[in-house]
Amino acid sequence: METRGGFYITQIKQRQERIFERLLKENGIEISGGQGRILFVLWKNNPMSISEISRETSLAKNTVSIIVDGMVQKGILERNINPDNRRQTIISLTEYAKNLQERYEQVSQEMNHLFYQGFTEEEREMFEQYLERILDTLAKIENERF
Repeated sequence: METRGGFYITQIKQRQERIFERLLKENGIEISGGQGRILFVLWKNNPMSISEISRETSLAKNTVSIIVDGMVQKGILERNINPDNRRQTIISLTEYAKNLQERYEQVSQEMNHLFYQGFTEEEREMFEQYLERILDTLAKIENERF
């Protein structure tokens, strides 16, 4: 039995990222998809360590470090030493990043609208439940085997 779910997910992800980045740019927000993922988790829980950001975004720690470095240089994020653990670096939002949140969330809502165009509410809920099951399965395998 041939299945194409993984192929479709990859294609959807690539197209979604391109469209989302264009929408961000049209709205004067010059950030990449990886930067957006980091901002999203920091908007929910600011400040965080690199390890925490890595876990919440599913990005590798070295990838998070590279992206964060660029964001610090652009004045989007700040990097500070944790006063309770001097070996740990804490990443936090700048005022500029805090002010981006509302516009970013508006673009996200627009993307969600495009993403689910033609779906009923019931179809959307079912689809998201299936995706959640796949994600849970993959996370369990990753934790057990890797």
